[in-house]
Formats: sequence, structure tokens, C-alpha cells
Amino acid sequence: MASDWTGANTGLPLRTPHLDRLAERGVRLTTVVASAHCAVARLPGGQQEYERCGVLATSATTPLEQTTSYTLLRGRATTRDGLRQTRPSQGHAGLGSGRAQAPARVGASAAASTRASGTPCAAVPARPRDPYMAHLHQRGLAAAHVDDFARRRNFAATFPTPLPDDAYCDNWIGQNGLTLLRRAPRGKPWHLVVNFTGPHEPMDVTPGMARRWRGIDFPQPRGCRHFDVPTHVAIRQNYAAMIENIDRWTGLFIRELRQRRKLDRTLIMFSSDHGEMLGDHNRWGKSVPWHESVGVPLVAAGPGVEQGVVSDALVSLMDLAATFLDFGGVAAPREMDSRSLRPLLAGRTGNTATLSGLAWAGGAWCGMASSS
Repeated sequence: MASDWTGANTGLPLRTPHLDRLAERGVRLTTVVASAHCAVARLPGGQQEYERCGVLATSATTPLEQTTSYTLLRGRATTRDGLRQTRPSQGHAGLGSGRAQAPARVGASAAASTRASGTPCAAVPARPRDPYMAHLHQRGLAAAHVDDFARRRNFAATFPTPLPDDAYCDNWIGQNGLTLLRRAPRGKPWHLVVNFTGPHEPMDVTPGMARRWRGIDFPQPRGCRHFDVPTHVAIRQNYAAMIENIDRWTGLFIRELRQRRKLDRTLIMFSSDHGEMLGDHNRWGKSVPWHESVGVPLVAAGPGVEQGVVSDALVSLMDLAATFLDFGGVAAPREMDSRSLRPLLAGRTGNTATLSGLAWAGGAWCGMASSS
């Protein structure tokens, strides 16, 4: 989700009322940087630079024996590892995998995952390899889903999904996330991670999501030579629809916390693992070091967090690991590259800088690396 695709950006006709209200009762950070590659941005715990945690590219998997923020929180909080995409060799799916124990080994007490948000993930319909595809198989919807994704060759494929609303991937994720929340132990700390697949290509939305954005105009991308004006508008309508749907689920999670009388005692952090080029600079997707690709939103609210604050402090998505540990009362290991945002969120921080040492290599881009 691109950093400027929220209701806070008055230059875009976006609808994120729940996220906007969350920002009003917390801190909204406007200069947050994620990895240009989504998989490495989602490292379990994200506590170390990629070269030191054994993950140098999206083709690598995180060693299960490695200490993560989840394993460090074990014993202090019950981690409900809500829905997330992972590489198949990590075994998070738990169906047809020899490493189905992976969620427990990275520190999760309960987990579910999905690999079916992208075309390659849904290319083999004969055998479900994750809970989401198993769900579609059980309902007789898998073939229609796979056929639909086979027709989506690029961002311009904005036609609605054939799936019913409750079988749409992000709605399935949201419902399962709520189930994990409702099963969280009462009287004990817990840590819930829910990763929606959207907003992301393929640009599939439900018919109802599409209707809500019909006729709404969007500005054109900068420097794009692909597609015509109506196609760009349709792509951005679907992107906005995906964001609005995730915002709706954010509101449902907040309502559940309020009904459980836990809202004022719960730290909520909303962010994304990457941005989106959406045609800017003639680029699509992410994986490039443009701001549109690496810039992501971050909103935090809850106990110990200032209210109604907008901060332009430069932070990394990697800092979430140390932040969760700090709020959980767990000391971060000295070797952790993540830095806690708790002082910043409480308004107690000064100007500090950390040399990341991260490098970029590949394509036409110049790579830089630290000497340490």
C-alpha cells in the first residue's frame, strides 16, 4: 500500500474513515521506508539486516532456528499469527508441507496463511496447498478462481472476481483474523499479526467493491506510456476499492476490541510491506527504489502513544520488531538492527540517525554497501 493512498491525502478521492480515526487518536508517520521487495519486508521479526539474517532475496527463506521477535515474545504474550503470505518452502500453509510446524518454530501459537493472492500461487488447482485454496476447493470455487487469475495478464485486468464476497481472499483473511482475535486468551497479553493480500495486483475486486468506485475520477500517473486514460482510472479505482475494503476490516477489528473492552489497552499498528508504482515513472508493482515503491503508511495508536500527532521522522519498517518487544516488556538483543519507535510514539525522542548499511543491487541501479 503506497504511503499517500490514505484519506489523509486530500489530493486523492480515498475513503479510509477507520484509519483516519485511528490516526486522530494516535500518531501518523509520513516518512516510513520498507524494502523494495515484499518478501524480505515480511521477515518474521524483521530484526536484522538482510545480509545477517540469511535472507538476501525473495528466493531465500528465513532459517526456522533463528530468533525472532515472535520467539522473544513467547511466554510474555500469545502470538496469533494472522494471515500472511509466505514462500511455500517455509511450510506455513500446513497443508501438504513437511514443515507445517514452522509457525510454532517462529513463535506463533496459532496461525493460518494464504499463498493464493497472486497468479502463480493459484496456478495448480488439483491439490490445495494452503488453507485458503482448501476453503475454495471445499466450496467448489477453486477452478473458477484459478481460471479467473489465468485471465489477468497485467494491471489492466480490472474486471470483477467471480467469487462471492465472503470467499474473496481479503475477506477470508479478515474473517479468520477476527476468529483468532476472539480466541485470544482473556487476562493475558496477546500479539495478533494480520496481513491482507491487497492492495496488490492482480486487480481483482468484488462486484460490490467495484460499484462503490464507479464514476470516480483519479489523476493520471506521472511519465507513464502504458494504457489509456480510462484504463488508468479503472486501475486506480480498483486499488482504492482494495484499500477501502481493508479499512472496513480495520474498523471491524477495532469494534471487536471495543466490545471486549480492550481497545484502550491495545497497541494497534497499521502499515504495509511495500508501496506501489501504479504507472509512475513508467513502472508497475514495486521492487525498485522509487519512493512510490518503498514508501508505506504507518499509524500507531494505543497506551503510551501520543494522540493527534503527525510525524515526519524517518523510520524503517524493520523497526516494528523492536517496537513490539519494547511494548511487550522484552529487551531487544544487542545484535538486533531494529530500533524501537516507542520513544518517538510517546514524544520523548530527539534527533538520532542510524546507518542502515543496506545495499541495493540489480538492473540499472547503482548498488552501495557499507564497509563493516
